[in-house]
Parts: sequence; C-alpha cells; structure tokens
Amino acid sequence: MAQRGALIGWVPVCLGIGIGTYFACAQEPGLIGLGTLALVVVGLVVMARLVRVAYAPLVMALVLIIVGLGLAKTRTEAMSAPVLGFRYYGPIQGRIVNIDRSASDAVRLTLDQVVLARMAPHRTPERVRVSLHGDQPAAPFAPGVVIILTGHLSSPAGPAEPGGFDFQRHAWFLELGGVGYTRTPVLRLAMPEKPNIAMRIFTMRMAISAAVQAAMPGETGAFAAAIMTGDRSGMGQGTLADLRGANLAHLLAISGLHMGLLTGFIFATLRYGLVLLPGVGLRWPVKKIAAACAMLVGAFYLALSGGNVATERAYIMVAVMFVAVLLDRRALTLRAVAIAAIIVLVWQPEALIGPGFQMSFAATTALVAVFGALRRFDYSRLPAWSRPILSVVLSSFVAGLATAPFAAAHFNQIAHYGLIANLLCVPLMGVLVMPAAVLAVCLAPLGMWAVGLWFMELGLRWILFVAHTVSAQPGALSHVHAPDWMVLPVLALGLLWLILIQGRLRHAGLAVVFLAGVLWQQSERPALLIADNGSLIGLLGPQGRALSKPTGSSFVAGIWMENDGAPVAQAEAAARDGLLQQGRTTEAQVGDWRVLQVSGKTALAALVGCGGADVLISNQDVTERRPCAVFDTGRLRRTGSLAFDVSKTGDLVVTTAHGLAGERPWNAGQGPAIAPIVLLAPNSKRATAAALLSENYAIDQ
Repeated sequence: MAQRGALIGWVPVCLGIGIGTYFACAQEPGLIGLGTLALVVVGLVVMARLVRVAYAPLVMALVLIIVGLGLAKTRTEAMSAPVLGFRYYGPIQGRIVNIDRSASDAVRLTLDQVVLARMAPHRTPERVRVSLHGDQPAAPFAPGVVIILTGHLSSPAGPAEPGGFDFQRHAWFLELGGVGYTRTPVLRLAMPEKPNIAMRIFTMRMAISAAVQAAMPGETGAFAAAIMTGDRSGMGQGTLADLRGANLAHLLAISGLHMGLLTGFIFATLRYGLVLLPGVGLRWPVKKIAAACAMLVGAFYLALSGGNVATERAYIMVAVMFVAVLLDRRALTLRAVAIAAIIVLVWQPEALIGPGFQMSFAATTALVAVFGALRRFDYSRLPAWSRPILSVVLSSFVAGLATAPFAAAHFNQIAHYGLIANLLCVPLMGVLVMPAAVLAVCLAPLGMWAVGLWFMELGLRWILFVAHTVSAQPGALSHVHAPDWMVLPVLALGLLWLILIQGRLRHAGLAVVFLAGVLWQQSERPALLIADNGSLIGLLGPQGRALSKPTGSSFVAGIWMENDGAPVAQAEAAARDGLLQQGRTTEAQVGDWRVLQVSGKTALAALVGCGGADVLISNQDVTERRPCAVFDTGRLRRTGSLAFDVSKTGDLVVTTAHGLAGERPWNAGQGPAIAPIVLLAPNSKRATAAALLSENYAIDQ
C-alpha cells in the first residue's frame, strides 16, 4: 500500500519493458502470437478485477508490458515501406524534404516522391538520402524542389559490428529505403507545386536559417540557425566535436533546454506583463493565459524546427507542465514526467532505444526527484543572490550525473570538464541567447531583427569560445568501451527503483546499479572484427585494435575504435603490430586459428587454396570450393559484420550481426538469421571432418 502514490511512475517503465522486449526478439512476432497475447491481456484485466487489491498492480504491470510489445509491433507495421534489395546506379529523381550534413561534412538531401530507372513504383523506396560530393550548384537545394541526379544507392547498412548500432532499424522508422551518394552535379527538374502545410513550414524554416546565416556569417550564424530553426546543415564537424568535447552539444539540438527556456521566457514575460496592466491581474486569469500562449508558441517552434523526435519529446514535456498550470496542479512532478513518457512511448515506441529519450528523461526525472526532495530544506539563511547560482550549479550537476552513464554507453566518452562548461554557458542561454532570439523574431516584421541577432551573437560567441577552450584542455575527454546489451536495462531499472520505490526498500536500487557497473566492467570486446564488405578486419592486441588498412571503410573503422574505448586515427591503428600483411593479403592469428583476409580479384585468383589459413575473408565472390571456412561478399551480405572469439575449449566462435539482430522487417532482405557459428578445434572430441561448420557453410577437409 505504501507504493500506491507512485504507481503511475511504473506505467511507462512497464510499457518500456514490453517495447524493449519487442526490439530484442530474435524473430518478428507473428499474428497468432499477438492474438494470443491480446487474449492474455483481456484475461489479466479480468483477473485484476477479481484478485486481491494487493496483487492487482502486478497483474496490470503484465498487461502494460504486453501492451508495450503490441505498440512496438503496430508502429513497425505502420512504418513499412519498400527497401532496396540491391546496389543501384543510375538516375534518381525526387523532391527535397530535408537538408542536413553527413558525418563526412557533406551536404545530404532526403528525397521523397522518388523515381528510379526501370523500377516499378511499388518497389521504389518512399524516401532516399543522398550525400553530395564534388562541386555542386547551390540553386537546386531548396525545399520542395524536384531534382534529378545520377548516383549510387543501396539498402541501409547493418551494424558495423555484431550487437552495434542498427542503422537498418533506424532507417526503417525514418522510412528510408535507400542511402547513397553522388559525385555529379544535381539538376533542378521542377519548382514546388501547391506545397502542403508541412512543406510550407519547411520552406519557412530554411528561409529563416539562410537569413540568419547571411546576417551572422560563420559558425556563430550556423549555431544561431540551428537553435532557431533546427537546421544544422551549416555546422562544421570541428565545431560539433568541440561542443561534444565540452559536453555542450545539447545546446545545439532543439530539445528540452531550448523548449523550456523559450516557453518559460514567453510564460514569464506574458504573465508579469499582464499583471502590470491596471486591473487585468485582478480580473483575468493571467497565469493560465500565459500558459496557453506559451503552449502555442512552443507548438509553432516544434513545427518550425522540423518536428524531430527530440523536439517532440521536449514539447510534450512542457505541454504537460502547462496543462497542469491550466488545471491548477503542480507543474513539475514525477507524475507529469511519467505522463510525458507515456505519451512519447505510445506515439513513437522506437524512441525508447535511442539515446535522446534515455538521456532527456534521465535528466528530467533526476532533476524533479532531487529538487522535490530539497523542498523540505530551508534556504532562507542563504543570501538571496546565491540561490539562483546554487540552483544552476545543482541542476547542472544533477543533470550531468544522471545522463553521464547513458552518454558513455552510447558515445563511449566522458567529458570531465562538462560541469564547468555548462555552468559558464547554460545560464547565458537562458538570460541572453533565447530571449534575444525571441526579440529578433518579434522585431523581424519591422526590419529590425538585427538588434536581437546582435545580442544573440554575443552569447553564442562566448559559448563557442568556452567549447573550444574546454575541449582543447589535456584530459578533457576520457573514453570507455561499449557495454554488453544488458547493462543499460539493468542500470535504468536500478536508477528508477531508487526514485520510484517508497521507503527503505528503495535502497535496493543501489545494488542493481552496482550490478550494472560490474557487468559493464566485465564486458569484453571481440578479438577480431570483420566488416560486412570483407574489406577491413581489426585484431585486438596489447596496443589496441590493429586494422588491416590505413584508409577506406573509415566509418566502420571509427566505430570499432570508439566501441573499444580508444579512438585513434585509422592510419595509426593500421600501423600497430598484430597483423601480418603481404601485398593485398592480411593474416590474423586468433588463438590457434589463422584468419586470412584477401582484397581484390587478382589477389584472390593468385591464392592457392586458403593459403594455409583456417578461415578466408574476401571482398569478392568465391566461386570455387576452398579447404577452409569462407566468408565472401555473398555470405557477408547474409551474415552482416562478424566477430571472432576463442572459447575456453579452443573453439572459434563466429558471431554474426544478422544473427544477433534476428529476422526482422528492417533486415528481411538478408534472409534467415544465422546463429553463432562454432568452428571446433581440431583436437576437440566433437570435431569431425564433416561437421566443422553448419550446413550453410559446409566445407571439405
């Protein structure tokens, strides 16, 4: 009974367990299974009415878990769209619906209304994303413009390593059926015709962004455009790296901080402005009027910024807060946070597995819980001037501490001076940058928005200076290796237990958090990694992971280094000891197993058998039988990237990315998922000449 008042906080937790279970499934749940679960839900609801009151919450928890699984399945089916099943090269026609930048700093266009040569409409992806390389004209890059280009497209890539970030799944929920690039000029085919509301807002967003960057050149203008419109296409990778190194990247993304500062400024300005009018404060509910107006301004900001997941989540949070004001309830409570989380999970269940959802709700929940607990303390003895400073310091510390483990798990880095940087910058965002942005927008119809932009530029220049200075300090960043998949769920459960459980039982959450730390510490990195195209391998050694080549497949190489917790330049990793290279062949020793990687048709044709190796990796199709286990491009397309480890008995365990991800709609083109392949050691009693591999990988010996 002591937990009754906090049970609503467990509703999003149970929904999240169901959603997480869906995404962790090795196979897509079928209709029969879902129908059975629906019957179970009905039965459990009836049972909750019949059983004792003490057990009813447990029954409802099971119901919510099953509902969460059903929500994720429904969302997956709703986002179903064609995905390219082959590499396409040829003409690409489409309408520009988004403009951003890739990790390589290239302008990237997202297109809908796609037309591909010799491809039926029902097989053509709903959306494709193309990175632009080479000299490109600026004129065609406008919202709603129909363009045509010649480029390369392929299906979204799978994880760079087994168990890594699944871009195929991410692209599925963005309705991206193909990604690629072009090196030829983009041509404008047609101007936009009768744009809908979404396209009009997109056009407005890009027009405001262009005007801001024209009035405020350089990285400062690009920063201003990003926080005002959500357009980050003008931001350089160097500036982004500095912001991340100082733990200030959250100032760039339109999320809870920006939405809270903007709507809070509008709310406070209107409320106190109306109170100053004679008689208005006594006759009108100025607080509720200000709350309603702040919600409308927030909704416009949401639409203008493009309505991405982080901004939607932020708006839901502030909307719940202002609705509480309208209903004369306390705005900042764990109940409000729980309601916002429920809305997000019902609206976009896939947000649960993204870092944005986890970090924003971790910060918000921790702040509400800590400041709620501090309400019982008397601050009257403190000087009045010190209270806002103490509030900023405490909020920055709590938010940073709450998000640090999630940031480390997803991005493999910890910013040691992040608290200092945030103390120097976050207050300035609230008292200068965001109010100046509002002032600029208000003065824009009068042609005087330069006044607001001038004040805004002062604040942003300071923030960029702090980011550059802090990130350049020795020891500003440390790196950690990627944890096993179970670490984050265990950690989240422990932290939520600490906050939501009432009484002394809550301290058991500390043991769960400690368990998560132990599991993270014991997480091991694969001995050998193989890229899904067969052109790059990486062997873990005393110096770190040694790579097979200094250039090429740089994106995959970077992810491997980051997940190892030791990011270095690819050329530096390629110079490490551990791999034996001779021409176009690279040999790696994993335990007693020899792995040979061969690049190119010429080197493969010159290879006799397997060159004495136990496993052959090739970035070509191997058409003839070889006396070893062979992973060529055909097999790697079905398995995805590979991880090699040696068991205690000396067996070579080959884990496939597709096997860990399972057979899901977003990777259906790869065929059946393949379980971990075990190559038995020759001296093992289980080893036979005919059973070294599974049926799909049978070899001769």
